[in-house]
Amino acid sequence: MMTDNTTPITLPVGVERIRELLPHRYPFLLVDRVIEIVPEQSVVTLKNVTINEPFFDGHFPGHPVMPGVLIVEAMAQSAGLLTQISASLKGGSPSPLFYLAKVDNARFNAPVVPGDQLRMEVKLKRLLRSMGLFEARTLVDGREVASCELLCAARSEK
Repeated sequence: MMTDNTTPITLPVGVERIRELLPHRYPFLLVDRVIEIVPEQSVVTLKNVTINEPFFDGHFPGHPVMPGVLIVEAMAQSAGLLTQISASLKGGSPSPLFYLAKVDNARFNAPVVPGDQLRMEVKLKRLLRSMGLFEARTLVDGREVASCELLCAARSEK
């Protein structure tokens, strides 16, 4: 895939590069790979859900289900990757760190369990000053399991 200014994007973007782009670390790094990107517009990422995830010990014993809040966090991290990769393709310094400021219209349509692969599809709806509004959804085997709108705000330097 090429951007408008013909800067190549090497896909997939693996976890090593993701760790350079996001501040999150285990157990809260919830994106394993970037498989598609249209800079400043959209991104598709993957998360492989395994029984080894620490949250499954307590959510729920005997019936492991990925907490919905972590699915939302995975979508927010995907939005962060969209902004970071887009900034790096412009040749400038990384985008400022964004914080999740608001979640609207969150819906959870089916449980996520060990063995599932999450496909997060995130689109930038608009960028206003230091805030980005994103539309996000998560699929498992082509079926939507969660969706929401995310508002992310750039960290202000004090």
